[in-house]
Formats: sequence, C-alpha cells, structure tokens
Amino acid sequence: MEKTYGLQVAGLKRTLPIIQVAEDLAIASFVLLGDAEMTTQAAIALAKKLPTDIDYLVTAEAKGIPLLQELARIMDFKTYIVARKSVKAYMDAPLEASVFSITTQKEQTLILDGRDAALIAGKNVAIIDDVISTGESLQALVTLVEKAGANVIAQAAVLAEGDAAKREDIVFLEELPLFPR
Repeated sequence: MEKTYGLQVAGLKRTLPIIQVAEDLAIASFVLLGDAEMTTQAAIALAKKLPTDIDYLVTAEAKGIPLLQELARIMDFKTYIVARKSVKAYMDAPLEASVFSITTQKEQTLILDGRDAALIAGKNVAIIDDVISTGESLQALVTLVEKAGANVIAQAAVLAEGDAAKREDIVFLEELPLFPR
C-alpha cells in the first residue's frame, strides 16, 4: 500500500504520495504543474499575503511558472521573470547562480537573461516558488536577482517544507512535513 499525506491548502484537499528522496528522507510529493485548480486557488491566497510595492515577480524554471503566471494575472502584472536552467541562444549577457536541489538531487545552474536583469535592476521583486524546503533554490534566486541589482522584498511559496516553515523571512500558505527514516 502506497504511503500518502493528506494536504489542505487554499481551501482544497490533495492526497500526496510520500516519495523516498534519500536513504534517510522521504517527502510528500507536491506537484503544482498540471493542477490548474490548485494553481489558481493558491495564487489567489498568496497574492493576499504579498506586499503591494512589488515591481516584478520572479521564479525558477519550471514548477513555479504556472503559479507565477496566475499571480501575474491576479496582481495585474504585464511581465514576469523566469530564471532558466540553461543558457539559451536568445539570451544577452546572462547572469548565473548555482544551486543543489533536493528534488533533482544534483547541482543546477539558474540563468537570468541580461534583458531581464536590466528590467529588474533597482526594482522591488518577489521571488515565488511552489515549495520552499532547504532554501537552496530560493537563495540561488536571491543571489541571481541581487546580481542584477534588484531588491528582494518578498520570498513566497505555496508550501514551506520541514524547517523552512520556521523561517520568518518567507511567506507561505501551509506547512509540509518531512518524513525522516
């Protein structure tokens, strides 16, 4: 029998499979991609918790993109910024930061197109993700946007996993426990 975790967030219930990610650690796998209902409801709830003086929303490719799109629509932003996982041919003077992700179990590089960096220079940004766990991905995004000269005024996610839920510098909707073995 598959082990699961019951989650309630933004008025919705989901049953998440518990997945082993390391020999001594399992997580409840929350996948926002493809869940249009959760994306919309979470974005509505998260928008209410964000500061009003945000100039740009920023996320990392790929799981945060639908949430960012919905937040941008709700908050009436015409543009949002996505840090990519590789340099693309269309990029001009890209900025880079590296991160070790718990979900991919390897080092990843986040890339910000130089044109996007120019847009956010001197601006207030909110960094948005689906789940904040170790904080490594979040820190890589902070490093990246600060390299571009932006001011990070909010860091937010649908869920804060494990010790991240104790952080006072992030905004989130619900806690998600870890399952140590």
